[in-house]
Formats: sequence, structure tokens, C-alpha cells
Amino acid sequence: MEQTENKLKGNLPLIVLAAVAVVLAGVLAYVWYSNHKLVGELNEEKEDLTEQIVALRDDYATLSSDYDEINAQLDSSREEVNQLIERLQQTQARDRAQIRKYEKELGTLRSIMRNYIVQIDSLNTLNKKLTADAAAARREAEVSKAKNEELTQKVDNLTSKVAAGSIVKATGIVIEPYDGSGKVNERSSRVVRMLTSLSLTANDLAPKGPIRVYIRVKDPNGVLLSNSASRNFSCNGESMLASASREVDYQGSEVDLSIYLNDIASYEKGIYTVEVYTSQARLGEAEVMLR
Repeated sequence: MEQTENKLKGNLPLIVLAAVAVVLAGVLAYVWYSNHKLVGELNEEKEDLTEQIVALRDDYATLSSDYDEINAQLDSSREEVNQLIERLQQTQARDRAQIRKYEKELGTLRSIMRNYIVQIDSLNTLNKKLTADAAAARREAEVSKAKNEELTQKVDNLTSKVAAGSIVKATGIVIEPYDGSGKVNERSSRVVRMLTSLSLTANDLAPKGPIRVYIRVKDPNGVLLSNSASRNFSCNGESMLASASREVDYQGSEVDLSIYLNDIASYEKGIYTVEVYTSQARLGEAEVMLR
């Protein structure tokens, strides 16, 4: 009996070690399973986001208009979608913060596409209305030239009275530098594009319909940044070159918009200034410091 007890006592450490080994094996199996499950869920999220962005790319591919300016903007947005797909494919599914950022960019690009659709529909509707109005005006002029001249005079007088109050203004002008990963980055060596954001304020007296907003971005030396997409415009009779521009459908309510400046060869350290215009007025300016 005593011999059996001694034998059990001698084997007790082995029994304890075996029990600990079983528990550790169970814990490791649980950790492995949990990690494997999490990785699978993250990969599924990444695949779902990829499918959504590819679907958006296909939607952009079917969108077109009869206006060169909008087509140029569509091309720029299509390139942004393609770059987003490339960045997503190069990002690990474990990088949840970056994946969430891409989801936000997807939402922004969807919003921009909806705005394009609204612009195209509005411009088509406006074009039809203008064509109909022009035909009606010609018929009216043929019937009574004197009456048409009187109406024109009244319109001119009314236009003069409301001109000062009909100018669209802007608030919240901000310019931000972005690097190739789509992140805000103030290091001059990393910057590949500038994004100017603003809001056109509500104005019931302002003309309804398409309105183009122009930005002029100047480097620390006061030199205007421009690329192949830059265009000339006139503000109060003064001709100027815009770094970039964008047309929106303005119906008297507040409109938020963003304008990208792409294809600038390099950026240097210092303060960059953006000036915002419409053909009616200078809306304001903002600055950003690059390190």
C-alpha cells in the first residue's frame, strides 16, 4: 500500500504537467481558431469592399454626357476609382483603419457620381428648356418686335436692380494636401495632389442652374500651379487662368463641393494659397503650410 502511494506521489508532477499541457493546448487551439475566424472576416470585408468599388467603376463607365467639361471631370473621377482599387488590393485586410478610410472614400466617390448624374440631368433639362424658350422668343419677336424690345428692357432693368444681391458667396474654404495613399500629408515630398473644399451659400436671388467654381493655387513664390486641364475664365471682365475648376447644379440652396488639383510635378516647402472664384466674383481664399 505504502509502495503504491509512493509511486503515485512520484508520478504526480507528470500528471500535473500533462494536465497543464492539455489546458495550454486547448487555449492555443481557441486562440488559433479565434484568429483564423477574425482573419476570415477581415478578408470577407475586404472582398466585399472591393466588389463595391468595382461595381462603382462599372457605373462610372456607363456614365457620359454631351459636355466636354463634365466628361473631363468624369475621366478624373474614373481614375480616382481605379487608384482606390489598386490601393485596396495592396492593403492587408488586417489594416482595419485603412480599410475604413477606403470605405469613406467609396462613399465620397458615390456622392460625386450622384452629383454628376444630377448635373447631367439638369443640363439636359436646361438645354431643352432653353431651346424651347428660344423658339418661343423668336415666334414672339416675329409677332411683335416692339413688345419683345419692351420685355427685354424690363428684364435688363430688373437684372440691374438684383445684380448686387444675386452674387453667390462661399464659406468654409479649406485646402488640404494628399499623398499617393490618399492621406492628408503636409510633407512636401509626399504630396501628389491638393483638394479644395467649400460650400456655396444659399441665395434665393441667385440664378438657378449650372455654376462653375474656379480655383487658383499659388506656390510659396506666388507662382500659379497649372496643368493640361487648366482653363481660362473671366471674372468681372478680367481674364485669368484657373488651376482647376468644377461645375455644380445650383438651385439657390447651400451646395458642398470639392475640387482636386492633380498632375503637378512636385511641391516645395512653404505656404500654398488657394483663391476661389466664379464668373461673378472672388469668393475667398485659404492657405496650407507644407513642411
